[in-house]
Amino acid sequence: MKTKFYTILFVAFLFIAASESFGQGCVAVRNMASCSLMSDSLPNRSWQVSLNYRFFRSYKHFRGTHEETERVEQGTEVINLDNSLLFGLNYNLNNRWSVGLTIPYLNIDRSSLYEHYGNQPGNPRFHTQAKGLGDLRIIGYFAALPNSHQSHLLLGLGVKLPTGNYNYKDYFHKKDSEGQDSLVYKPVDQSIQPGDGGTGLIVEFDFVQQLARNFQLYAAGTYMFNPRNTNGTLRSATLTNGIPLSNEMSVCDQFLFRLGGRYAINKFQFAAGGRIEGIPAKDLVGESDGFRRPGYIVSIEPAVAYFTGKHSVGVNFPIAIERNRTQSVLDQKRTEITGTYQHGDAAFADWLISVSYSYRIGH
Repeated sequence: MKTKFYTILFVAFLFIAASESFGQGCVAVRNMASCSLMSDSLPNRSWQVSLNYRFFRSYKHFRGTHEETERVEQGTEVINLDNSLLFGLNYNLNNRWSVGLTIPYLNIDRSSLYEHYGNQPGNPRFHTQAKGLGDLRIIGYFAALPNSHQSHLLLGLGVKLPTGNYNYKDYFHKKDSEGQDSLVYKPVDQSIQPGDGGTGLIVEFDFVQQLARNFQLYAAGTYMFNPRNTNGTLRSATLTNGIPLSNEMSVCDQFLFRLGGRYAINKFQFAAGGRIEGIPAKDLVGESDGFRRPGYIVSIEPAVAYFTGKHSVGVNFPIAIERNRTQSVLDQKRTEITGTYQHGDAAFADWLISVSYSYRIGH
C-alpha cells in the first residue's frame, strides 16, 4: 500500500510539473507544456481532467544578460501582464500507453510607449490586448518502466496544431500629419499572439528516481520543433532594412528542462529545483529568417502539492536568476550589413506563479 501511495504521489506531481506554462515576457515562448498525468499507476481506461492557471508580469529589459535598468527608471519599459489557462484531458489506455490533449486560453495585456507615440520619456502609455484559444497539443505517452517501484520514465511524442490566431490585431495610437491622435489597426506584438502559425512536433520525457522512502529526484524536458520559417504576419507595413522576410514573424522552436528533488510529508509534497526555458536563435529543423526575440530564463523553482483522494492541487513559483536575450539571426544579418554590432532587447519577468488542479474520473 505504501509503495502504491508514493507511486500515485509521483504521478500526480508529474502532472503538477508538466502542466506549468512556458514564457515569462517578450521572448515569445508559448504556453505549450502538456497537462499529462498518465502513467502506469493510474487504472486502465481511466480519464483525468486538469486545469492550470499562470500569471506573470514582465517589465525588466535585457540585452544579452545585461539589464537595462534605465528603461524602468525612465518609464519606457514594455509591460506584459499574462493571465492564461490550460485545460487538460488525458486518457490512460493501459499500463504502457496514454494520450493527452491540452487546450490553452490566453489573455494578455501589453502596454508600451514605443509602439504608439514613441519611446520618449513623458509620452503616454497605451495598451493592446490579445485573448483567445491558443495552439492545441495532442501527445501520446509511453511508460518505459511500468513495473519498477524505484525508477519511472515517461516518454512523450505529439503535435502542436496551429489553432491559435497568429495574426491577432488591436488598435495602436499614432499621431497623424497634423499631430492629432489616430488609431491604426494592426497585428499585436509577437510575444502576445495567441498562436504562432506552425504545426510543431513535441518530444517530452519525465524521469523520477526514488532515493529514500519520502525523497525523489526528478528530471523533465520538452522540446518543440517548429519547421515553418515565417507565418506571414507582418510587424509593420513597410520593410525598412532590405533584409528578406525580416518583417515577418518567425515560427520558433522552444524548450523547457527541469531538475530537482521532492520530499513527501503525509498528503503534501514539497519540491525544489532549477529550470531553463526559452527559444533558440535558430531552429533545429527548417529556416529561421523572420523576426524573433531568442533567449532563455534560468530559474530556481520551489513548489508544493497536496493530494487527497481523486484530487490534487499544486503551486509552482519559478524565480528568475538569469535572463538572457541572445542575438538573433536577424541581429547577425544587420551586423553584417551595418558593420556595427546589433543586438535587440527583450523584457522578462522576475517570477511566474502557476497553480494546477487535477481530478481523476472513476476508479
